[in-house]
Amino acid sequence: MKTVTDFPRQPLEFPDMGIVMPDGCRLSARVWMPVDADQDPVPAILEHLPYRKRDGTTARDSLTHPYFAGHGYACLRVDMRGNGDSDGLMEDEYSEQELQDACDVIAWAAAQPWCSGKVGMMGISWGGFNALQVAAKGPAALKAIITLCSTDDRYADDIHYKGGLLLNENMGWGATMLSYSSRPPDPAIVGDKWRAMWLERLEHEPFLPAVWLSHQTRDAYWKRGSVCEDFSAIKAAPLAIGGWGDGYKNAVSRLVAGIDAPAKGIVGPWIHKYPHFAVPKPAIGFLQEALRWWDHWLKDIETGVENDPAMRLYVMDSEPPRDWYEKRPGRWIAEPVWPVPDRAPLRLALGAGNRLAADATPMPPTIIASPQDCGLAGGEYCAIWLGPELPGDQRIDDEQSACFDSEPLDAPLDIVGAPVISLTLSADRPRAMVAVRLCDVQPDGASTRITYGVLNLCHRDSHQFPRNVVPGEPIQVVLQLDDIAYSVKPGNRLRVAISSTYWPLVWPSPEPVALTLAEGAIDLPVRPSGQGDEWSFAEPEAATPWKIETLRPSTNSRTVKRTADGRVRLDIVDDFGEVRDLDHGLVSGGTAEESWTIDPDDPLSAHGSTRWTQTLSRDGWSVSTETLTEMTSDATSFHLRGRIVAREGSRLVFERDFDETAPRGFI
Repeated sequence: MKTVTDFPRQPLEFPDMGIVMPDGCRLSARVWMPVDADQDPVPAILEHLPYRKRDGTTARDSLTHPYFAGHGYACLRVDMRGNGDSDGLMEDEYSEQELQDACDVIAWAAAQPWCSGKVGMMGISWGGFNALQVAAKGPAALKAIITLCSTDDRYADDIHYKGGLLLNENMGWGATMLSYSSRPPDPAIVGDKWRAMWLERLEHEPFLPAVWLSHQTRDAYWKRGSVCEDFSAIKAAPLAIGGWGDGYKNAVSRLVAGIDAPAKGIVGPWIHKYPHFAVPKPAIGFLQEALRWWDHWLKDIETGVENDPAMRLYVMDSEPPRDWYEKRPGRWIAEPVWPVPDRAPLRLALGAGNRLAADATPMPPTIIASPQDCGLAGGEYCAIWLGPELPGDQRIDDEQSACFDSEPLDAPLDIVGAPVISLTLSADRPRAMVAVRLCDVQPDGASTRITYGVLNLCHRDSHQFPRNVVPGEPIQVVLQLDDIAYSVKPGNRLRVAISSTYWPLVWPSPEPVALTLAEGAIDLPVRPSGQGDEWSFAEPEAATPWKIETLRPSTNSRTVKRTADGRVRLDIVDDFGEVRDLDHGLVSGGTAEESWTIDPDDPLSAHGSTRWTQTLSRDGWSVSTETLTEMTSDATSFHLRGRIVAREGSRLVFERDFDETAPRGFI
C-alpha cells in the first residue's frame, strides 16, 4: 500500500468535535477537513459507529479519512451514543435512536459553513448496515453511500440466524459487543465525568445475545431496518462492497438487483476488511474508487462511475484447502447487467453410486445421520480477525456427510453467482436441519469448500411462520447456497456434501436426526471462462498509518481436541496485543477466548462460552473490564448467562450478572 502525504488540499484534524442532538445528548466526532473549508466548502462523509474512534477503529481511520479530507471532503467519524466519548446510552444495534442520531448529524453537517450541503455516508459492518438504513429514511442532504460487508436482511443474512437456524455467532458477537461497550470514555476528552459516564453505561448495558434470541422468527423486530422490505425507499446512490471470505457476501447482488437508485457492486477475495488493506490479497485502490463515487454524486464531477459495470467480481482460482490464505490467485470480471439475463445454469443430479452428473441415474434412498461435531472444518461464520478462520480441508466433514462427486473436469468451470440445490428428503424427528456444501476436490483428495448453505427444515416454507416436520413424510426443499465466484480447474472434481448437523456454525437440533434423501439436483450458475482480466483496479493508496508503540504483539490460535469424556472442544484464542498511541498516549489492549464443546452423540451437550478482557491506561490511570458469556440448551429452552466485572486499577468498581432463558421455538 502506497502512503500518500501530498494532497490537493491540506487536511486538518479535530480530535473531538461536539455534535449536540435535539434531546441534548452530545455526540463526540473526530473530524478531518481541508484547512480552508470555511472559505471553500466541501461535502461531508459520515461514519457512525459504536467501535470507539479513540482506540477502536483508529488504525483504519488514520488510513482513510485524512485521505478523503486531502481530496476535498469533511470526514466525520462519530461515536454512537453510549459508546466511546459520546454521551447517552446504547439500546440495541440499529435502534431508531441510532438512526435518528445519524439523520440529525447529517442535517447538522449539511448546515455548517464548511459544508457544501451534500453528504455521503459510509461504513463497514455496523457502519455499512446503518448507512443502508439511514439511506432508507431519506435525509435530504444524503446523496450517496458506500456500504461494505453489510446486509439488507437483518434476519436471514446477519450474525443471528441463517436458513432459520441459530448461528453461534449470535452469542459470539453479542459477547463481543458486551465487551466493546463496557469501556469508559477517555478522560482526556470528557474530563472528570468519565467515571460517572462509565458506571451509567455498565449499569444499563444491554445483554444483546438474549435480546436477539427472543426473536427466533422473521418478525417485526427484524423487518425494521431490513431495507429489502422496501428497496424503493433508498434514493441515495449506493456502492456495495463485499468479500468472498466474509459472512456478508450475499447482500451485494441483492442490493444491485433490487435498488432503483444507481447501484454498483464489487466483491473481492477478502475477509471482513476494507479493500485497501484487505486480505487475502489482492487488495485494491479502494480509496481512489471511493473518490470516483463521491466526486460524481457529491461534487457533480464526471468520473464515469455511472457507466461502470453493475458488478465487478474477483473469480478465485482453485487452491488446495487452507484455513488462511495470504493471497488468492484469480482475476477480475465485469458484468454489465445484474442479474445476468438468459444465462442458463448447469444442472447436475445426485445419482446412484454417489455420482454427480447431468446424466446420473436415480439414486437409492440415502440415510444421512451426521454426528453432532460435523462442521469443525467450516471455519468462522464471519472471518474478521487475521488468524486461521477460513474453512480448512473439508475431508473431516465430508466423511460425516453424504457425498456426491463428479468426474474429473476436462475444462475450467467458472461458477459465478448462487448455486441452488433442490432436495426431496424426509426426517425422523419434528425438528431437523440440513447443511449442503459445494466442494472442489483436488486430485490428491483434499477438499476445498467453494460455498455452502444451511436450512432449518421447519422453515422450509417460511422464516416467519415455521412448522414442524412430519417424521417420515417426504418434503421438497430448495436451498440457495452463498454467492461465490470460483473457477474449478481441469482434473479436479466437484462434490456436493450433505449433512444433518453443522457445528459449531449453527446450534444443533434438540434430538439426533436421521435424514432420508430420495433425490436431488444442483443448479450451478456457470459463466464462460474468461481470457485474462476483464477489469483492473489501481494499487492501494492510503494516508499515513496510525503511529503507535507496540507493547504486546497480537497472537491467535484455533485448536480442536477431544476431552476425557469423549466431547469435542474447539478453542479460539485471540490476543489483540497492547499498543500506545504516540499522539495522545492512551494505551489499549484486549484478549478474547471462545470455547465450543459438544458430545458427538448428544446435541443437548452443546456448550459455548466466551471470555473477553479490555484494558486502558495512561499516566497512572488504568481501567479494565472482563466479560463472560455462556450458552447451553435443553429440549425446550436456551439458557444464556453473562457477567461484567470492571476495575479501576486493581479496585473492583462494578459487577453485574445476566441470566436469561428463551423457549426454543422451532429450532
